[in-house]
Amino acid sequence: MLQRPAYPAQSYSTATQASPSLPPASMAGLPVSGSAPISMLEISIQRLEDIVDQETAALKQRETIDLKAFNDRKSQALLELTRWMRNISGVEANPAIAARIGALKEKLLVNQAVLKLHLEAVREISASMADAIQQSESDGTYTQAISSAYRQL
Repeated sequence: MLQRPAYPAQSYSTATQASPSLPPASMAGLPVSGSAPISMLEISIQRLEDIVDQETAALKQRETIDLKAFNDRKSQALLELTRWMRNISGVEANPAIAARIGALKEKLLVNQAVLKLHLEAVREISASMADAIQQSESDGTYTQAISSAYRQL
């Protein structure tokens, strides 16, 4: 049996946390009895959605976050989701599950775009800092202005 992963308390809101006592299957109008794998799959989808939503919101609000911790949490949730998907292979397709996975895909695309923007900003800042450090450490011996002036002589 899979155990629920432990999440860092400071970055995981209990308001968005999936409750194991209220499976999302009951909220989606799916029968809960006899569909434990599907209910667990929905809980896994909800958990991954929550993590992605939290990371996306934090990045959009320009909060300081631990990207490694979010990456670890997303990886764990994706592993759990993959395992539950294997458990229901061969089961008749469920339109509610397909809709949930479609919504998750959309959230992941938004998250990817926000992360890309964040990483581009980090690259620009680090390049600016590297240039500033290089200029402050340079004594001007090999700068283009000096070599151009030397050629004119």
